[in-house]
Amino acid sequence: MASIFPSTRVRRTPFSDGVNAAGMTVCSVYNRMILPSVFASEEEDYHHLKRHVQVWDVACERQVAVQGPDARALMDLLSPRDLDRMADDQCFYMPAIDRNGGMLNDPVLVKLAEDHYWISVADSDYILYVTGVADALGLDVRVWEPDVSPLGVQGPKSDDLMARVFGDAVRDIRFFRYKRLPFQGRDLVIARSGYSKQGGFEIYIEGSDIGMPLWDALFAAGQDLNVRAGCPSTKERVEGGLLSYGNDIRQENTPFEAGLGKFVNSPRDYIGKAGLMARAEPERQIRPVEIHGDPIPAIDRAWPLMAGGRKVGQVTSASWSPDFKTNVSIGMVDRSHWAPGTTLEIETQDGMRRATVRETFWT
Repeated sequence: MASIFPSTRVRRTPFSDGVNAAGMTVCSVYNRMILPSVFASEEEDYHHLKRHVQVWDVACERQVAVQGPDARALMDLLSPRDLDRMADDQCFYMPAIDRNGGMLNDPVLVKLAEDHYWISVADSDYILYVTGVADALGLDVRVWEPDVSPLGVQGPKSDDLMARVFGDAVRDIRFFRYKRLPFQGRDLVIARSGYSKQGGFEIYIEGSDIGMPLWDALFAAGQDLNVRAGCPSTKERVEGGLLSYGNDIRQENTPFEAGLGKFVNSPRDYIGKAGLMARAEPERQIRPVEIHGDPIPAIDRAWPLMAGGRKVGQVTSASWSPDFKTNVSIGMVDRSHWAPGTTLEIETQDGMRRATVRETFWT
């Protein structure tokens, strides 16, 4: 198997020593940083995530910091979502679009103050777009990447583990809200969020120097909870319909095509509003697609969705589900064929497979 050639362009994370000691098996590059995978097998990792608690090195979710007198004005220009409804302790899932309504990213926006935000981005160069808008308009704002690295704690036992390290106040954090809680003399932003459907938290660690002390504290506190180093599970996130920017959605897709129309509610004249509204009735949209038969091969390219010899969409993420005993997938399906119950064929690298559009994902 090919390995990643060492380079300072591909950065280690504050937790790299921890994942290496835990037995990192493979890694990929995300936002120019290592995204590690730590599991004996993908299925073992999947079952452990659903039953216990895992600590994830997701420092590759980099932050675009926006701070200054014009920070809110800049965010109103960038966000199709109404930020008037955003509380001071809230995180917002925010479609980020270009002037034609195409998605540039699907970040989580963290409001630290009215004049200070973190845009926690998926894999893209969104910081360049934010900087370009701010510079072109001459806004009084600073845009930069701070030394802030998220650490995920995911799984049904995550509340118990986090309470042992941060106290019972962590249990009171509501979904997509955060609290600042102390660790070794430093207040950390802890949000109830994460890239799984199993529940958990993301700890935004300010300062790489406390990355490993926190990692070690979580593992010391969670030995009897069967805590393990883990990583986002393709099987679990496809079951739950969690989208991956760059895989399931790209710049050519709008929030409406991605099923994110409920987050397009800003009354302001944000950048891309006219282009997005012109595409408000999508001709294709994300749908759960069940692929019938034996476990499918690993998906290494988009698989065409076919009907009557004609392409009517594509599948971009797919996997065998051990719990549901079927192949689960995320597809972008044409309006003519997206109704639940529609039968299609999928062209995989191992041949054609029969598939059915579902009404809901597998949760």
